[in-house]
Amino acid sequence: MTVILTLTVLALIAIAIWQITKIFELSQTPKVNTQVADDDDNQLNGKLMFAFLIFIYALTLFSFWKWGDVLLPDASSEHGADYDNLMWISFAIIFFVQTITQALLHYFAYKYRGEKGKKAYFYADNDRLEAVWTIIPVIVLAGLILYGLYTWTNIMSVEEDEDSLVIELYAQQFNWKARYSGDDGVLGDANVRFLQDFDGKNQVGIDATDPNGFDDIVVQELHLPVGREVIFKMRSQDVLHSAYMPHFRAQMNCVPGMITEFAFVPVTTTSDMRQNPDVVAKVKKINKIRVENSKALVANGEEALEPYTFDYLLLCNKICGASHYNMQMKIIVETPEEFEKWIANQQTFAQVIQ
Repeated sequence: MTVILTLTVLALIAIAIWQITKIFELSQTPKVNTQVADDDDNQLNGKLMFAFLIFIYALTLFSFWKWGDVLLPDASSEHGADYDNLMWISFAIIFFVQTITQALLHYFAYKYRGEKGKKAYFYADNDRLEAVWTIIPVIVLAGLILYGLYTWTNIMSVEEDEDSLVIELYAQQFNWKARYSGDDGVLGDANVRFLQDFDGKNQVGIDATDPNGFDDIVVQELHLPVGREVIFKMRSQDVLHSAYMPHFRAQMNCVPGMITEFAFVPVTTTSDMRQNPDVVAKVKKINKIRVENSKALVANGEEALEPYTFDYLLLCNKICGASHYNMQMKIIVETPEEFEKWIANQQTFAQVIQ
């Protein structure tokens, strides 16, 4: 009964407010609305255009100042410098054109605002002007495209040789596994049909009848030797995933039923990257945030967050399901000697299935 009375009172209050509003409107002197902008309207709109121009430029500068430090540090792969150069050239051209065009757009909106008695000038065409604004973009875009194709060709033109390290990245909901080719440098055949062999020990479906797979090594932490070309062969067990290694400027889709490839040469070890000034600043900023968040957790009886330490990561860059956000694998780039020591301590496929 109380609920009904409360709802009734609220409804009556709403009706009373609505009636008061109508009475107020009827008491006002009628205003003629011609639906045609006058000089005051045009003056206001022109000033608002200038105000918006200032706003978007101020917002841009604020964004650079506030979030400029969240950009990735220097690339840790040999091809990464070319990739970054292409990106920064594209950004510079886009930013330059955007700055000029937006300034002209808002300036002209104010300069040529409507005024009583003023008529628009009919300008049919101008071949020279049209040629300028057609040819210049064509040249700039053609240059970007050609530079992009040249960069892409250099990145993707990889020939496997005896010094290359061959690694398979195996994607599944929601984790990664890495398979090293072993001493023979050749990955054994694999298929999802073999996943259940050997009581589930065959984690990536290696074909036990292929001798090339006996020395393969399956791990869940990716180790890479600095200065050595690494050729990745990528498979997916279930859905479309994407192997994304942002610090190496590397990404390739992992497609069920086929093998995709990508290669790069790591140039900076994990320990050296941790000493990079940009990374040091980012880690400091992240840990400051984690300390603040930990105070609230501790107050609620939960454990504090552990300090963050920089690591390279392999991420999935496709929305592949509910735990997509957590699909990642740690990457450790180390010296060739450290890598050889680590790989020597890992079990081969033959040892695992014994």
